[in-house]
Amino acid sequence: MKCEEIIRLIEEEYPKSCAESWDNPGLMAGSKDHEVRKIMISLDATDEVIEQAVINKADMLITHHPMIFGGIKQINDSFLTGRRILKLIRNNIACYAMHTNFDIRGMADLNEKQLGLVNTQVLFETGEYEGKAEGIGRVGYLKEEMSYEELAKYVKKSLGIPNVRCYGNADKMISKVAISGGSGKSIVPSALKSGAQVLVTGDIDYHTGIDAAAEGLFIIDAGHFGTEKVFIEYMTEKLKKKLEGKCVVMSADQSAPFTVR
Repeated sequence: MKCEEIIRLIEEEYPKSCAESWDNPGLMAGSKDHEVRKIMISLDATDEVIEQAVINKADMLITHHPMIFGGIKQINDSFLTGRRILKLIRNNIACYAMHTNFDIRGMADLNEKQLGLVNTQVLFETGEYEGKAEGIGRVGYLKEEMSYEELAKYVKKSLGIPNVRCYGNADKMISKVAISGGSGKSIVPSALKSGAQVLVTGDIDYHTGIDAAAEGLFIIDAGHFGTEKVFIEYMTEKLKKKLEGKCVVMSADQSAPFTVR
């Protein structure tokens, strides 16, 4: 299949028009006319992932996070992104990213299902799509009330991660929970407004965490990677079904970019 055919198939469900204005989803590198026989799925286009794509002779790398965010004035091997772009081009690998368009049209639902929330609503509305409110994150109710400690353990198990950071010490049972994959600092006001008792997200800094807890919103920081790694398996299986054997689709072996010692 041509690269543009695969892009068209993806954007039917996750249109770039749904992405946030500051975002940069789309074809990062490569040609739309490029013939694609093998696709690799990853959260990021790291050096390790790109090397895996080269070794596995992938023709296309599809990531969640865009490799390019800001403007680039030069493409050369004197800086990190330039080296990555050059390696992709030299090995004839197209690179495509689906970021906040997927956060809004896919990630929010996936995170909601991971925690088994019911009676959910969009946490931060960004607009409408096909007559339905869309946006970042979800807020809803646990099927059974839990203590804060029980919820932290439940989040670890549900997201398949080894640890979380918890801000605040809730002394009451938790029923209403918000979740927003990725970096959640900017979503804290929406979580407070929603009446959620706990926000599950990632990348919470010290002051945001303690201030949110002081206002009555307890936070479980499950990490940026931890809350979004579901993208890899989900998109791998989805594209396998959509492409019906026309292309080989495989997941990159990408682990959390840090260790806890």
